[in-house]
Amino acid sequence: MSDQSTNSVAFVRTQEVAAKPPPNTAAGPVKWVKDNLFATPANSILTIIALYVVYLVLSGALPWIMNGIWDSPSLKACREILNGESGACFAVLTERWNQLIFGFKYPTDLYWRPGLAFVLLFFAAAPVLFFDLPRKLLIITALFPFVAYWLIWGGAIWAPVTALLGIIAAYVFYSRFVAQNFALGFFGGIATAFVVWIICGYIFPSSEITEGAMRSVPSRDLGGFMFNMMLGVTCVSLSIPIGIALALGRQSSMPLIKWICVVFIEFIRGVPLITLLFVASVMLAYLFPPGSNPDLFIRVVIMITLFSSAYIAEVIRGGLAALPKGQYEAADSLGLDYPQAMRLIILPQALKISIPGIVNVAVGLFKDTTLVSVISMFDIVGMIRGPILASTEWNGVYWELFGFASVLFFVVCYGISQYSQWLERRLATDHK
Repeated sequence: MSDQSTNSVAFVRTQEVAAKPPPNTAAGPVKWVKDNLFATPANSILTIIALYVVYLVLSGALPWIMNGIWDSPSLKACREILNGESGACFAVLTERWNQLIFGFKYPTDLYWRPGLAFVLLFFAAAPVLFFDLPRKLLIITALFPFVAYWLIWGGAIWAPVTALLGIIAAYVFYSRFVAQNFALGFFGGIATAFVVWIICGYIFPSSEITEGAMRSVPSRDLGGFMFNMMLGVTCVSLSIPIGIALALGRQSSMPLIKWICVVFIEFIRGVPLITLLFVASVMLAYLFPPGSNPDLFIRVVIMITLFSSAYIAEVIRGGLAALPKGQYEAADSLGLDYPQAMRLIILPQALKISIPGIVNVAVGLFKDTTLVSVISMFDIVGMIRGPILASTEWNGVYWELFGFASVLFFVVCYGISQYSQWLERRLATDHK
């Protein structure tokens, strides 16, 4: 009787059953392929067509790449080695890599100087890009432009020191008068910087100073991808603060400041960049004082910066317009003046909204630096179209050279894009 009662009691498990993996159709690669590539009949057809196109491209490109020649003195010798077979002549990259990166006039024994400036760029950009780092490291960021200028161009050390003194004077003027009026503090600071530079130029003429002088390299000797990097970094760094000032000036209650900014932005946005580059090459020198003879690189930087700052101003203006009116009212209720409200409440939110647009302008600007080749400046595209393809050894090599340039631009632009996505995720506080 006791045995029957014992057998009639239901089994009670004392331990949990081990979790089993989900079926292949509910998770993992199979589910991803099903949901993203073959979710519907139309998606399945498009996926098959896309895979066929990829197969056609790779079937033609991979043998050409894998059969490439890396050691050859000329295109003719490269074709003799291939002996009629399909293959790339990558030897042009190994033979002319220095011209593609540094140009054909930059002294070979001074390659370490722009190389060192490129390495220092990462240390200077880190405190700005990754704001979790100690704020004291911003000193490296502030000093980097002057150190990089001295490394790349050489010459007397007083040239970058004079520029640094002008920036310090501008900052002092700005911090002193910005509380009274933003436009007065900003544009007055710029004017102060120019005055200091002129005074220091008369006191310390660079032609008479030899202390701390390195071997000077004229800007016309710069070239290659280094030239594109210099233009891109310089113009983006300058155009962002100018674009912020233009966006705030366009919303100013002062009619003169507002209409100056409106006319400037609309005029610059209505003119092609290539036209501005021709202006920089031919006409801009006449707007400077007689005898100043501004360098062509400086003139190009001015025009590209003005061009990109107008677009960035509109992007930031969109971010300012996207903020609800309550944010401005909240700043007023706290008793903040205009600079404090902009610095602490309005601009941080507007810039966060404007990140995709600013990155889009920055990427487009970096790619547009190749347009300087039309005014006989030998960036990487100018080097390819000019000295390299004009030489008898490599006349006829196109895919290898332009493919190499495309890879360099892709790496930089993709890195900028990935950083912007990381920054958007880092600042995504809407639902926290």
